[in-house]
Amino acid sequence: MPDITSLLTLLIMLPPLLFALTFHEFAHAWTALKFGDPTARLQGRLTLNPLMHLDPVGTVMLVITAIVGFGLGWAKPVPVDTRYLKRPRQDMLWIALAGPVSNLILAFVCGWILSVVPPSDNMVGTFREMALAGIRVNLSLAFFNLLPIPPLDGSRVVAGLLPAQQAYQYSQLEMYGPMLLIGLIMADSFLRLNLIQTWISVPALFFFEIIFKLFS
Repeated sequence: MPDITSLLTLLIMLPPLLFALTFHEFAHAWTALKFGDPTARLQGRLTLNPLMHLDPVGTVMLVITAIVGFGLGWAKPVPVDTRYLKRPRQDMLWIALAGPVSNLILAFVCGWILSVVPPSDNMVGTFREMALAGIRVNLSLAFFNLLPIPPLDGSRVVAGLLPAQQAYQYSQLEMYGPMLLIGLIMADSFLRLNLIQTWISVPALFFFEIIFKLFS
């Protein structure tokens, strides 16, 4: 049974984490619509209602990792019909990139909130803790999703940058993507390779320092 500290951590981490995931998927849906694909809007995904975006397994992972203190999970992928796109590969690059960029934007917004909300030991202090958690959560999600492994956003970005033939060959990894991702996560954990942690922490620390210099 979780102790009181774990529950408090969960209560602080969960709101910014839920909003980060929701805004991430909303950004995908909004960008897809701007490029001419109404599929996500027609399926009710152009919304900031988290219930429309949450994935059952990803939500459970979200809760477990939030208790631990870093918070990672995933939502239901936003559907994109490439038949609506004028330049499918290039347009998908921007649609995919919209998710991580939205999390970077939220991280800067949370930094701004920290700069305008005065320190306090009451409810305002808790709000500041949520803002600080929001910076960590959004930076983690942004760079985790940029891993170049399907179905993460990074794989779509890589496919959009490669020449057509290489992009097609790379896209064949899609069917194995989830297994590759799970395998990498397990190997990273059991063998203590710290590959994913390094991939996330190096750029996240860079942006963390920028945010605090900007809003200190």
